Amino acid sequence: MNRTHSEHPLNVLLIEHDQAKASAVMQALGTQDYHITHVSSGGLALLKVVDENQPDLIIMDVESPDRDMVESLNQMSQINPKPIVMFSEQGDTETIHSLVKSGVSAYIVGDVDAARVKSIVDIAMVRFTEYQELKNELLETKKKLTSQKTIEQAKIWLMETKQLTEKEAYHRMRKMAMDNGQTIDEVAKNLLSVAAMLDL
Repeated sequence: MNRTHSEHPLNVLLIEHDQAKASAVMQALGTQDYHITHVSSGGLALLKVVDENQPDLIIMDVESPDRDMVESLNQMSQINPKPIVMFSEQGDTETIHSLVKSGVSAYIVGDVDAARVKSIVDIAMVRFTEYQELKNELLETKKKLTSQKTIEQAKIWLMETKQLTEKEAYHRMRKMAMDNGQTIDEVAKNLLSVAAMLDL
Protein backbone atom coordinates (compact mmCIF):
# COMPACT_ATOMS: atom_id res chain seq x y z
CA MET A 1 0.00 0.00 0.00
CA ASN A 2 1.61 3.21 -1.12
CA ARG A 3 0.88 6.25 0.96
CA THR A 4 1.31 9.82 -0.21
CA HIS A 5 3.00 12.30 2.05
CA SER A 6 -0.21 14.33 2.27
CA GLU A 7 -2.01 11.48 4.06
CA HIS A 8 -2.01 11.18 7.82
CA PRO A 9 0.65 8.81 9.14
CA LEU A 10 -0.52 5.35 10.19
CA ASN A 11 -0.68 4.90 13.95
CA VAL A 12 1.39 1.79 14.63
CA LEU A 13 1.51 -0.07 17.94
CA LEU A 14 4.84 -1.90 18.15
CA ILE A 15 4.97 -4.63 20.79
CA GLU A 16 8.59 -5.66 21.19
CA HIS A 17 10.53 -6.54 24.36
CA ASP A 18 13.95 -6.07 22.71
CA GLN A 19 14.79 -2.35 22.51
CA ALA A 20 17.40 -2.87 19.76
CA LYS A 21 14.90 -4.71 17.55
CA ALA A 22 12.26 -2.08 18.26
CA SER A 23 14.62 0.71 17.23
CA ALA A 24 15.53 -1.14 14.02
CA VAL A 25 11.86 -1.57 13.08
CA MET A 26 11.07 2.07 13.85
CA GLN A 27 14.02 3.19 11.74
CA ALA A 28 13.02 0.89 8.86
CA LEU A 29 9.47 2.22 8.78
CA GLY A 30 10.47 5.83 9.29
CA THR A 31 8.38 8.68 10.67
CA GLN A 32 7.10 10.04 7.36
CA ASP A 33 4.29 7.51 6.93
CA TYR A 34 4.11 5.99 10.41
CA HIS A 35 3.53 7.27 13.92
CA ILE A 36 4.92 4.48 16.09
CA THR A 37 4.15 3.79 19.74
CA HIS A 38 6.50 1.19 21.26
CA VAL A 39 5.54 -0.89 24.26
CA SER A 40 7.34 -3.83 25.86
CA SER A 41 5.59 -7.20 25.73
CA GLY A 42 6.31 -7.93 29.38
CA GLY A 43 3.08 -8.53 31.31
CA LEU A 44 1.10 -7.09 28.42
CA ALA A 45 -2.66 -6.58 28.72
CA LEU A 46 -3.21 -6.49 24.95
CA LEU A 47 -6.82 -5.28 24.81
CA LYS A 48 -6.11 -2.47 27.30
CA VAL A 49 -3.03 -1.29 25.38
CA VAL A 50 -4.90 -1.36 22.06
CA ASP A 51 -7.85 0.50 23.57
CA GLU A 52 -5.54 3.19 24.99
CA ASN A 53 -3.56 3.71 21.76
CA GLN A 54 -6.22 3.05 19.07
CA PRO A 55 -3.64 1.96 16.47
CA ASP A 56 -4.30 1.52 12.74
CA LEU A 57 -1.83 -1.38 12.70
CA ILE A 58 -0.22 -3.68 15.27
CA ILE A 59 3.25 -5.21 14.94
CA MET A 60 4.02 -7.88 17.54
CA ASP A 61 7.16 -9.88 18.29
CA VAL A 62 6.36 -12.70 20.70
CA GLU A 63 8.39 -15.83 21.46
CA SER A 64 5.39 -18.08 21.95
CA PRO A 65 1.79 -16.81 21.73
CA ASP A 66 -0.17 -18.16 24.71
CA ARG A 67 -3.87 -18.93 25.05
CA ASP A 68 -4.65 -15.55 26.66
CA MET A 69 -3.13 -13.73 23.70
CA VAL A 70 -5.10 -15.83 21.19
CA GLU A 71 -8.29 -15.11 23.16
CA SER A 72 -7.51 -11.37 23.22
CA LEU A 73 -6.90 -11.40 19.46
CA ASN A 74 -10.21 -13.23 18.98
CA GLN A 75 -12.08 -10.59 20.97
CA MET A 76 -10.39 -7.78 19.07
CA SER A 77 -11.20 -9.43 15.74
CA GLN A 78 -14.88 -9.55 16.69
CA ILE A 79 -15.23 -6.10 18.24
CA ASN A 80 -12.62 -3.85 16.63
CA PRO A 81 -10.55 -5.67 13.98
CA LYS A 82 -7.14 -4.28 13.04
CA PRO A 83 -4.35 -5.46 10.75
CA ILE A 84 -1.78 -7.40 12.77
CA VAL A 85 1.75 -8.43 11.82
CA MET A 86 3.18 -11.05 14.17
CA PHE A 87 6.75 -12.34 14.40
CA SER A 88 7.22 -15.48 16.47
CA GLU A 89 9.46 -18.51 16.99
CA GLN A 90 6.43 -20.81 16.94
CA GLY A 91 6.18 -22.39 13.50
CA ASP A 92 3.77 -25.29 14.01
CA THR A 93 0.72 -25.43 11.77
CA GLU A 94 -1.81 -25.49 14.62
CA THR A 95 -0.46 -22.29 16.19
CA ILE A 96 -0.32 -20.46 12.86
CA HIS A 97 -3.85 -21.58 11.97
CA SER A 98 -5.31 -20.43 15.31
CA LEU A 99 -3.58 -17.04 15.08
CA VAL A 100 -4.62 -16.36 11.49
CA LYS A 101 -8.15 -17.40 12.45
CA SER A 102 -7.92 -14.92 15.34
CA GLY A 103 -7.24 -12.03 12.95
CA VAL A 104 -3.48 -12.00 12.40
CA SER A 105 -2.94 -10.64 8.86
CA ALA A 106 0.70 -11.71 8.48
CA TYR A 107 2.49 -14.33 10.59
CA ILE A 108 6.28 -14.51 10.19
CA VAL A 109 8.28 -17.34 11.74
CA GLY A 110 11.68 -16.19 12.99
CA ASP A 111 13.33 -12.96 14.07
CA VAL A 112 12.17 -9.54 13.00
CA ASP A 113 13.94 -8.57 9.79
CA ALA A 114 13.94 -4.77 9.75
CA ALA A 115 14.75 -4.69 6.03
CA ARG A 116 11.55 -6.60 5.23
CA VAL A 117 9.23 -4.97 7.74
CA LYS A 118 7.85 -2.27 5.43
CA SER A 119 6.94 -4.69 2.62
CA ILE A 120 5.40 -7.11 5.14
CA VAL A 121 3.33 -4.27 6.62
CA ASP A 122 2.15 -3.19 3.16
CA ILE A 123 1.05 -6.74 2.31
CA ALA A 124 -0.69 -7.14 5.69
CA MET A 125 -2.63 -3.89 5.17
CA VAL A 126 -3.83 -5.03 1.73
CA ARG A 127 -4.79 -8.49 3.04
CA PHE A 128 -6.67 -6.97 5.97
CA THR A 129 -8.62 -4.56 3.73
CA GLU A 130 -9.54 -7.32 1.28
CA TYR A 131 -10.62 -9.63 4.10
CA GLN A 132 -12.79 -6.97 5.75
CA GLU A 133 -14.44 -6.13 2.42
CA LEU A 134 -15.20 -9.81 1.81
CA LYS A 135 -16.50 -10.20 5.36
CA ASN A 136 -18.79 -7.17 4.96
CA GLU A 137 -20.08 -8.46 1.63
CA LEU A 138 -20.91 -11.83 3.19
CA LEU A 139 -22.68 -10.16 6.13
CA GLU A 140 -24.67 -7.96 3.74
CA THR A 141 -25.67 -10.98 1.65
CA LYS A 142 -26.73 -12.87 4.77
CA LYS A 143 -28.74 -9.84 5.93
CA LYS A 144 -30.52 -9.59 2.58
CA LEU A 145 -31.37 -13.30 2.58
CA THR A 146 -32.73 -13.05 6.13
CA SER A 147 -34.77 -9.98 5.15
CA GLN A 148 -36.21 -11.74 2.09
CA LYS A 149 -37.16 -14.74 4.21
CA THR A 150 -38.88 -12.50 6.80
CA ILE A 151 -40.85 -10.65 4.09
CA GLU A 152 -41.88 -13.94 2.48
CA GLN A 153 -43.13 -15.34 5.79
CA ALA A 154 -45.11 -12.17 6.58
CA LYS A 155 -46.58 -12.16 3.09
CA ILE A 156 -47.75 -15.77 3.47
CA TRP A 157 -49.30 -14.95 6.84
CA LEU A 158 -51.24 -12.03 5.33
CA MET A 159 -52.40 -14.19 2.42
CA GLU A 160 -53.71 -16.87 4.80
CA THR A 161 -55.33 -14.61 7.39
CA LYS A 162 -56.72 -11.90 5.10
CA GLN A 163 -57.47 -14.10 2.09
CA LEU A 164 -55.22 -12.01 -0.15
CA THR A 165 -53.33 -12.86 -3.28
CA GLU A 166 -49.54 -12.69 -3.15
CA LYS A 167 -49.60 -9.41 -5.04
CA GLU A 168 -52.24 -7.91 -2.74
CA ALA A 169 -50.34 -8.98 0.37
CA TYR A 170 -47.12 -7.39 -0.89
CA HIS A 171 -48.90 -4.14 -1.84
CA ARG A 172 -50.51 -4.00 1.61
CA MET A 173 -47.12 -4.41 3.29
CA ARG A 174 -45.61 -1.76 1.04
CA LYS A 175 -48.44 0.69 1.87
CA MET A 176 -48.00 0.02 5.60
CA ALA A 177 -44.28 0.72 5.22
CA MET A 178 -44.91 4.02 3.40
CA ASP A 179 -47.62 5.14 5.84
CA ASN A 180 -45.44 4.43 8.89
CA GLY A 181 -42.08 5.55 7.46
CA GLN A 182 -40.68 2.04 7.78
CA THR A 183 -38.94 -0.43 5.53
CA ILE A 184 -40.87 -3.46 4.27
CA ASP A 185 -38.52 -5.61 6.35
CA GLU A 186 -39.56 -3.74 9.52
CA VAL A 187 -43.25 -4.11 8.63
CA ALA A 188 -42.71 -7.83 8.01
CA LYS A 189 -41.06 -8.26 11.44
CA ASN A 190 -43.96 -6.42 13.12
CA LEU A 191 -46.51 -8.60 11.33
CA LEU A 192 -44.71 -11.77 12.38
CA SER A 193 -44.61 -10.50 15.98
CA VAL A 194 -48.37 -9.99 15.84
CA ALA A 195 -48.79 -13.45 14.31
CA ALA A 196 -46.71 -14.98 17.11
CA MET A 197 -48.84 -13.19 19.76
CA LEU A 198 -52.07 -14.38 18.15
CA ASP A 199 -50.80 -17.95 18.14
CA LEU A 200 -50.13 -17.91 21.89
